[in-house]
Order: sequence, then C-alpha cells, then structure tokens
Amino acid sequence: MLITLEGLDGSGKTSAWESLRSGDGTRDDAVPDDAVFTREPTETWYGEAVERSIGDDDADPLAELFLYTADHAAHLADTVRPALADGRVVVSDRYSDSRYAYQGATLSDALDDPLAYVQDVHAPWTRPPDATVYLDVDPETAAERSGATNKFETADYLADVRENYERLIDEEPQRFVRVDASQSQDDVLEEVHEAVGSLLG
Repeated sequence: MLITLEGLDGSGKTSAWESLRSGDGTRDDAVPDDAVFTREPTETWYGEAVERSIGDDDADPLAELFLYTADHAAHLADTVRPALADGRVVVSDRYSDSRYAYQGATLSDALDDPLAYVQDVHAPWTRPPDATVYLDVDPETAAERSGATNKFETADYLADVRENYERLIDEEPQRFVRVDASQSQDDVLEEVHEAVGSLLG
C-alpha cells in the first residue's frame, strides 16, 4: 500500500511523516516495522537538481517541472515500486499530488489548464497513491509557519496551490483523508496517526 502525505508548506506534513516513522510509542502505531518511509524531492542527484531550482527565483517553470518529473520517475523505479512488489507499506512525504498542485500553480500564466498538463506529463512515470492524508491549512498560516523562505512559500502562491489541491480532492474524494492542520501539533499528529491506522487496519 502506498500512502502519501500532502499539504502546503507549513502544514506540518513533514513533522507528521517523521512522527509516523519514529514509532516512538506515544501513539497506537499501525505502521508495520518494515514500512518504507521516503520523500520527494529525493536525496539523489535528481532531487539535488530540484532543490537547486527551488532556490533559483529565475528557474524556468517548465524546465523545473521536468526536473521534478525525472526525480519522481527515479523514485518510483528505485524505491516505491520495489518496496510495493515486496508487499511492504510505503509512506511518502510528498508525491505526485505535490507536483500537480505546485507546478500547476507555477505554470498558471502559461497554460489554459496547467494542472491537467502536469498530470499528463506525469502519467507514464507514476503510480497513483492508494490513499493520501491531506493536511489542510490556510495559505496565510502556511506562509507564516514556513517563513516564506523561497518562491513556493508566499501566501499568494500557496493560495493557488491550495485551490489545486481542492481540485484534486474533488476528482478523487475517496482517496483523500483531510486533517485540519490549523490545530495544535499534538492534535494534528494524533489525527494523522489515527487516519493511517484506519487505512492500514
């Protein structure tokens, strides 16, 4: 089973992923011991190229999309598909929905339907998640929490990203579990653990 964690920068998504991974015993944890915890961008040279583009305000958005797509394709081939073939649970901090939401927003001035375009680009190189836990928070709070340290963390940009996430949820409501990420961190983590436990239970 492939479970992904999604949300705006500042939603607490990575903290939730780390909490699931730690298995610290503070919550009922249904995640198997042999689960694979992974993330995008990856720590490969493909992911390093993505990180460089994130830090470059002048990076071409279309070229950036293809960097992300290359990283995703390698992630699938090297990590996700082999783990799933072995019958292991995979939990990913960000995955294809991040691409659709974020790069869809980045390309909004260049295309009529950028989200659909990004989905089409990804289609040959992806494997849809079985379930997605979406940490939902308003763009202003997200920008404040994240510190707006790069071009993807401003409130205006995150508002467009959030609209794209809502569109993705409307397209596949059965796949998404929404968590109110405006709550305290403890409450958010509790809900995430409960959601993942239910998905795996």
